[in-house]
Amino acid sequence: MSTLSAQRQRIHPHKLLMWIAIASICMMFGGWTSAFLVRKAQGNWLLFTMPVGFWISTAVVMISSVTMHFSVKALQQRNMQAYKQWITLTAFLGVSFMILQFWGFYEMHHAGITLASNAEGVSGSFIYVISSVHLAHMLGGVIALLIVFIRVRMRRHTKVYSSTGLEILSTYWHFVDILWIYLFLFFFINQK
Repeated sequence: MSTLSAQRQRIHPHKLLMWIAIASICMMFGGWTSAFLVRKAQGNWLLFTMPVGFWISTAVVMISSVTMHFSVKALQQRNMQAYKQWITLTAFLGVSFMILQFWGFYEMHHAGITLASNAEGVSGSFIYVISSVHLAHMLGGVIALLIVFIRVRMRRHTKVYSSTGLEILSTYWHFVDILWIYLFLFFFINQK
C-alpha cells in the first residue's frame, strides 16, 4: 500500500475526536434515559403531554439536517453562493430550534410540570434536565454555525475550499439532530 493511499484511508484527527465525543454523549444520554425508566417504574409518576413547542422544534431540527447536508455539498462543489445560502438557513433553523425549545419549557411550566422536589415533580425534573442538557449541546452547534456564518459573510473570495471543518460540524449537527429525535420519541412514548 502506498503512503498516499494510507493517508487517504486514515481518519482526520479532528473527526476522530468528534466521534469519541459523540460516543461519550451517547453514553450520558443513555444513562439518563435509563434512569428515567427505572424511576418511572417505581410509581408515583406525573403524567405529561408533549408540548407543542417540542413537536414544532422536531420538525425544524429535521429540516436543519437537510439544509446542513446541502451546505456541505455546495462547499464541496465550490458553489460558494449556494453554500452561503444553505449555511445561513441552517443557522437560522438552529436558532429557531432553541427558541421553540424554550417555548416548550414555558408550556410545560404553564401546565404545572416544574423542577419541584416532590415525588411527582421528579418526572418533570428528568424532562427539564435531559432536554436542557441536549439544548446546551445544540447551543454548541449553533455557536459553531454562527461562527461559520459570520466567516462566510465577511469573506469576499477564498482560494481555500477545504470542507473538513464543515464536515466535522455537519457530523456534530446531524448527531444532535438525531439525538433530539431520539429524546422526543422517548418522551412521547413515556408521556402517559
